[in-house]
Formats: sequence, C-alpha cells, structure tokens
Amino acid sequence: MCKKEVYLGIDTSCYTTSVALLDRAGSLAGEARRILQVKAGCRGLQQSEMVFQHTRNLPELMEEACSSSFEIIGIGVSARPRPLEDSYMPAFLVGLGLARSLAAVSEIPLWQISHQENHLEAGLWSAQGPDTDRFLLLHASGGTTDLLLAAKRADGTYELTQVGGSKDLHAGQFIDRIGVAMGLPFPAGPAVEQLAATAQGLVELPVSVRQGDVSLSGPATAALRKLEAGAEPAALAAGVQYALAETFVRMIRNVAAQKEVFDVLLVGGVASNAYIRSHMIEKLAKRRIKVWIPESRFSPDNAAGCAAYARRQGEGSHE
Repeated sequence: MCKKEVYLGIDTSCYTTSVALLDRAGSLAGEARRILQVKAGCRGLQQSEMVFQHTRNLPELMEEACSSSFEIIGIGVSARPRPLEDSYMPAFLVGLGLARSLAAVSEIPLWQISHQENHLEAGLWSAQGPDTDRFLLLHASGGTTDLLLAAKRADGTYELTQVGGSKDLHAGQFIDRIGVAMGLPFPAGPAVEQLAATAQGLVELPVSVRQGDVSLSGPATAALRKLEAGAEPAALAAGVQYALAETFVRMIRNVAAQKEVFDVLLVGGVASNAYIRSHMIEKLAKRRIKVWIPESRFSPDNAAGCAAYARRQGEGSHE
C-alpha cells in the first residue's frame, strides 16, 4: 500500500511548538501544536526555557501529527524571526535542527523561511488570497506589530517591506499587560476576548496613529490606570479590543491610500480576535479595502505556512 506523500512544516516560536503536514494537493493531512507553559503571574519565558520546552514537545507532536502512514517528500521550517540577515532567536534552532536532521537522513529537500514568512504563507493558504501580486500584511502578535507591503517575486516568494507598525509596545504585549493585571492567564488574548464578550459597554482608551506609525504604550498605561481606579474588567477588556481594532484600521487606511494598495491580509495571534476582525472588515470596507482573514486557528503561531511554502516550492507552483 502506497503511503500518502506530504510536506512537513515545523515552527518553534516564542510561545508555541507546532508541526503540520500538507498533501500534494494542499490539503491539511495532519497537525499538532502546543503552547509553551508560563508560570502564573508571569508575562514571558527566557530563551533557555523556550528551547527546553520545544525540545521536549517536538517528538510528541511529531508522533501525534504522523499518526497515519505518510511519506515526507519535503520540509519547510521557520529558521529565524524575520526575513532579515541579522534576525536571530535561539528558539528557532530547535525546529531547524530537527528539520535539517530529517532532511539529511531521508535525502529530501529542505526550505528555510522566517517565522514572519510562515505567518504570511499560512494566511495565504488558509484565506485563499489576496489574489493580487501586491497587498498589505498586518502581522499582529505578542512580539510583532508590523504592517508590511508584500510584493510577489517571479519565483513565487514575497518581498516584505515594512510600511508601518508600533514604535513601542506590541499589540499582544498590550493585551497581556492588561490581562495579567486583571488576573488572567498568559498569553491573555483568548481570556481577554472571552471577558470582553460579556461587557455591557466599553472603557474608552486613547488611540495614537500617525500615518503608518502607531504607539500602544500610552493606551496600555491609560488602561492600567483605569483598572487601578476601579474600572469594570469586562468593559476594560472591550475597550482594549476597540483601541487595537481602531488603531489597525487607521494605520491601514493611511498606508493603503499612500501606497495605492487595497487588499490586506491579517495574521498573528491578535489578528485571530473575532471582534477585531469584524471591526476592521466593517470600517475598511467603507474605504474599499478588502480584508482577507485565514481560519482563526491559522492566525496564531502554527506550522501550516512552512508546509505550504515547502509544497509550493516542491510542486513548482508559482501561480
């Protein structure tokens, strides 16, 4: 009996270990991920702890994802945070090391991309677009709040040029600071979203946007002060969501007009928030800007983008 041929993706980011398998047609054949454990009350992990947890998680996730009989014919892996020469983070060496070893033993091709490109590829694969060669990419997560201009190259890869983003705090850090201060678990995104859904109103927070540049430290400080002053937690959580959604809308609106680009793809853990998505879709539609959203589970850290990139390269599909 012939084994199903698949492409393997591996991503070992700051807070998630993940693997994914796509078949030659581009369908998901297997997937497993695990969020790294952070002690209660803390807002992060040291790199050494990330490396330890990834090393422990990967064998179990590979066993889970490969529960069926597959033949791996190519591997994609996140080897660094961003597509820049000096971009480096020890956590990604764990996934890269496994990918290189598997590729060497099995004598199959290996393609290295950045974690940010993995998000792009996962978004394109899941959202089935944008269907244009130039579009905006909003990557909003715990470690990144970047607005990038994506331009497709002749070989099917994308050149990413930063055209906006946060000058201080990242979107996920904003959410986590307020969430942890309210006693919610870290990462606080899902808990903040659930809490905000119960709110009867929202606490107003400032929005700071200048062209493509945004600041989130001011809104975060204002939120903490309101919490100390006795603000109702659910209403404050709703206010945090609104402030972020409106920040993204204004930033994208400004850059889209400047660059004459009217498609935007949302990726990253913060971009999986249902309220933020719906707010952005509604507001940007008024400016004739189309918002492309992947399935919510493929917005946070996952390895589907690495597998999708390997498949495109392996199948020679550059359409």
